[in-house]
Parts: sequence; C-alpha cells; structure tokens
Amino acid sequence: MKLHLYPHSLVFSFLLLLLRPTMSSHQHDYSDALSKSILFFEGQRSGYLPNDQRMTWRRNSGLSDGWTHNTDLTGGYYDAGDNVKFNFPMAFTTTMLAWSVIEFGELMPSSELRNSLVALRWSSNYLLKSVSQLPNRIFVQVGDPIADHNCWERPEDMDTPRTAYVVNAPNPASEVAGETTAALSAASIAFRSSDPGYSQTLLQNAVKTFQFADMYRGAYTVPCLWCCQKGICLKPPKYFGIFRPHFYLFIEIIRPQYFVLRFFCLKIFFYTYFCLKPPYTLARHCAYSSNDDIKNDVCPFYCDFNGFQDELLWGAAWLRKATGDERYLNYIESNREPFGASDNVDEFGWDNKVGGLNVLVSKEVIQGNMYNLEAYKASAESFMCSLVPESSGPHVEYTPAGLLYKPGGSQLQHATTISFLLLVYAQYLSRSSLSLNCGTLTIPPDHLRRLAKKQVRPVVCVGLILSFLMIG
Repeated sequence: MKLHLYPHSLVFSFLLLLLRPTMSSHQHDYSDALSKSILFFEGQRSGYLPNDQRMTWRRNSGLSDGWTHNTDLTGGYYDAGDNVKFNFPMAFTTTMLAWSVIEFGELMPSSELRNSLVALRWSSNYLLKSVSQLPNRIFVQVGDPIADHNCWERPEDMDTPRTAYVVNAPNPASEVAGETTAALSAASIAFRSSDPGYSQTLLQNAVKTFQFADMYRGAYTVPCLWCCQKGICLKPPKYFGIFRPHFYLFIEIIRPQYFVLRFFCLKIFFYTYFCLKPPYTLARHCAYSSNDDIKNDVCPFYCDFNGFQDELLWGAAWLRKATGDERYLNYIESNREPFGASDNVDEFGWDNKVGGLNVLVSKEVIQGNMYNLEAYKASAESFMCSLVPESSGPHVEYTPAGLLYKPGGSQLQHATTISFLLLVYAQYLSRSSLSLNCGTLTIPPDHLRRLAKKQVRPVVCVGLILSFLMIG
C-alpha cells in the first residue's frame, strides 16, 4: 500500500505562519516551510495544469476522469502517494484551507495568500463538478484504489482504471456530501471579497449539496451494524481507536441479510446495549444503502468510522457561518444531542469533525452572544482544557518531546489539526478579551498559542528527518 501523506496537513503551514514572527530564524526558516507547504498542493494537482505551474516537472494527467459517466471530473488533488481522488478527505482539505485563509489570511504575505487562494480554487472547482448533477447524484471518488496501489507510477503515465464512483438518490452519502457542503461554504467566505460571483456560485452549490446530505441520511460506506432490518445501528465508542476497523470488519461478516445469522445479530445487539451500554451509543439515523460497488473501494482507505452525523452538523455550521440563515442555526441547535455531538471529543480530523465543530460554533457564543449554543462552547472549552497539562480532569497524551499523541497512525494529523484549533480558539478569546476557564485555573489566550507553538519543533524535526529518507 502506498504511503498516505494526507494533503490536509497544510493546516500546519498556517500554524508556521502565525508562529514565524516569534521564532528564531537561525533554527528553522519557517517562512520557507510555509511556502513549501502551499507549493505541495501544486505537486498533487490532477487535470490540465496552468502555465504558471511552479512544479514544472509535473504535466497534465487524469484528463479522461469522468468520461464513463459523460461528465468532466478533471482537476482536484491526488490523495497522497497514489493517483486516486478521494472526495471525502479532499473536501476536508478544502475546508481547512479555506478556514485557514478566513482566520489568518490577513497575516500572510500577499504572494502566499494568493497561492493559497489558487490552491483553494483548484479543489473547490473540482468539488463543484462532483455536485453538478444534484439533486439526483453526487460523485464521490475517481480512481480504482486497489489497482492504483498495486502499481507505482507517476500520474502522467498511469494506465490503471479511472473509475468514477457515484451515489444516486435515494442512496445516502451524508458524510461526503456534508463535508463537501462545509468545503464549498467555507470557500465561499474565503472568496467573498476577491471574487464575489464565484463566492455566490460556491454557496448556491453548498446549499444543494446539504439538501442531498440531509434528505438521504446515511453513510455511503455503510460502516454500521443494521440489526435484523429494524433500524438498530450500533456505533462503537470513540475510544475504540485502532480497533474500530476490526469491529466493522466483524460486522460485515455477520451482516443480517443472511437469515440464519439474524438471531446472532440480535443477540449482539442486546449484549452491547445492556452489557456494554456506557461505551456504546445508538445512532438514531442510520440507513442501509445499496452502495456496494463503492464501499469496498472506499474502505479500508477512508472508512467513516465516526458516522455521518458529525458531517451533517459540520456542513450546517459552515452554511450558518456563510449565510447567517436561522434555519441552519436551528439545525445545529436541535440536532446536537440526537446526532451524538454532546459527547466529549478530544480529536479532530477528516473522520471526526466534532472537535472543530465545537470550536467553530463557539464563536457565535463568544462574539455573537448566541447563548442558545452555549453547549457547543462548553464542549470546546472542555476540549481546550484537556490540552492544558496543568488543568484538572482528563488530558490528551504527549510524547516526551511534547508532541500531541493519539493511538493509531498518522500522528502529525492530530498534532497539526488540534494545534490549529488551539490557535483559532485563542483568537476568538482574544478578540473578546476573554480567557479559558479550566476549573480553578484561568488560561489566557497566549497560553493556548504557546501550547500550539510547542508542536512546531517536533513536527519540523520529523519533516527534516523524513526528507533525507525519501527517494523519488
């Protein structure tokens, strides 16, 4: 299997930007690190490359994407070391890139702000193509990942199947559609001043995409247990960690359309609900779909282990931010508990959006006095306090070098995305002259910034070491 570099690590580039004025330049050139982080996106480009392409060793690729459906699906970004375009994580990348520009673009050098907006437009253009046939269908992926991962070749030379994966209504795709909603909404805000016409196009398509996500609720990868066709769906605990894929694999083996196993399925339900009730939750909106041709080529690469409900709230929250529409305010207020967002969550990434959701919505309370959303702010503060070692209560783990640690792979994803949230929340507090209250401790915004700053050196050092190990 090819190495996944996860392009959404660009969040870290904006972390570097914010810290650059306070860092010693003789240790590392953080300005150069920022530039290279944004340049990385040009290396991941798919489609027809522009004349101002800075990575001149790259050429046009993936020009036939979408032809099997008579649709133009060129453009977008390849996922990592492979030539697949996974819309779910790509949309998250787009959301985070836009959020970075929204919150911190004014601090960026004008040239890098331009490069960031160019990178944002490249992915948002592709996402617009993927939702161009709504309300009837949404494209969720391009490229056969199994064939692609078995063949190491540059995209200009690839001869593996460029399968276009599509979800047709009424089959669900709430997680990828919800994240695409967030991406298009956030991008519309980022382009509002520089290109208002494009911003409006993005927002109009975000509204249509959310309607699809919410109308046909369910996961396009179907990572849940549908017990005896009665709508009972079990979601494993958030601390299942690296064992969650094994849980879902087991569920796939005993899927209850096999009649002889229905009793066994029901037995599992009663056991998990009555004997293991504290760590399990019932997903109240779970639907079985016929996306069988999709899920086996999405999992195990980007299985949505956390469920689709967080993406619905995440998309609605960004639509609320982009439009100010009261409908979306009511949606995130009324669905917080039914969708499981009331659980204390100490992570944020392409799969689990709750940590970022709480921080994003908390701005409405901190700066807009929307006290009906106080529960989101309380969860955001609980998350922030868990990152402060001096505070009481549960804490996240740190390595001896001070890097945020989460069980499982892709450690730098957690360090970069959570550091980004630290900086965003610190900014929200600063603009309102507030501090974070962690029990008896009062934590000023600068303390949160220092916590984020501590993540820079371990990440940069890891990057320097890996740069000597990478070949080709």
